[in-house]
Amino acid sequence: MSTLSIATAAEVFDLLRDDLAAIEREFAKQSASRVDVITDIAQYLIAGGGKRIRPLLLLLSAKALGCDSHSRIRLGAVVEMLHTATLVHDDIIDEADTRRGRPSSNTTWGNSKCVLAGDWLYMQSFATALEERNFHVLDLLISLTQQMVEGELLQIEKLGHLINEEEYFDLIFRKTAFLFKVSMQLGAAITHANTDVESQMGEYGRNLGLAFQIVDDVLDLTAAEDVLGKPVASDLREGKATLAVIHALERGTGADREAIRTVLSDRSFEHVSHPQILEILHRHGSIEYAMDTACAYAEAARLSVADLPDSEAKRALLWVPGFVTTRDR
Repeated sequence: MSTLSIATAAEVFDLLRDDLAAIEREFAKQSASRVDVITDIAQYLIAGGGKRIRPLLLLLSAKALGCDSHSRIRLGAVVEMLHTATLVHDDIIDEADTRRGRPSSNTTWGNSKCVLAGDWLYMQSFATALEERNFHVLDLLISLTQQMVEGELLQIEKLGHLINEEEYFDLIFRKTAFLFKVSMQLGAAITHANTDVESQMGEYGRNLGLAFQIVDDVLDLTAAEDVLGKPVASDLREGKATLAVIHALERGTGADREAIRTVLSDRSFEHVSHPQILEILHRHGSIEYAMDTACAYAEAARLSVADLPDSEAKRALLWVPGFVTTRDR
């Protein structure tokens, strides 16, 4: 059994600082268009920051397998570009006003320009990936894009309706965890690792992505708006039932279930307040249940890479799950 210690946040930042800065530059370069409005929207989104966890995963996967080529920078920019394109489209679909504490791009430029800018970013990410001349890379990215779009469509169909845990996990796998999985697989693909190693990396990404989204959904219910950077309880207002809500629905009294159903169907807290919903969730241990589930997936991610050769990148991969489950935004 390895006695390798888990890295600290400072150690992970030191390990990846230069590569992440290079990815930012590559993203900025690749998102520049001769049509100014596309560049303006892309620059606005880049300046909005974010955790950059998807390119971070790709870098760690590549580093753990010994890759030091420019491919890791190029594809790090590709996965962040794809993620950014999905955020632009999500904000339009959700009619969001804010993103990361700032006005969402669609409130500034309007839906029409933003949906086209999102389309452009999708295509530009593929054009950038094409420079790898690697069919497997393209295959992973095409599969990813199809899964994300299918996930968004499935979620729209289920808005305002009650779903079970199996449906919830299918949705968050498609919408979130698949991108984490592919980010890890791309790190393996550019090192030409064998399929077993690539699957191992993908399993880490899948488990981590599920943990990430469950925590995101809990924070949406419980965090303060000024910390979260967007309105709290947005999911309920949009008619989305997340894991803690599903847990309470299955265990609540008739009155509890009716209160939750009312909010989901109204898509507002006009008849049932947010504190009332929180009281129901806490009374049934639903928030704790969701967080315990997230922590179980985080631990499964760690176990997925337990037999990788010891390295600073492996120490960092062991750190990421703890970061994902203890963050406040």
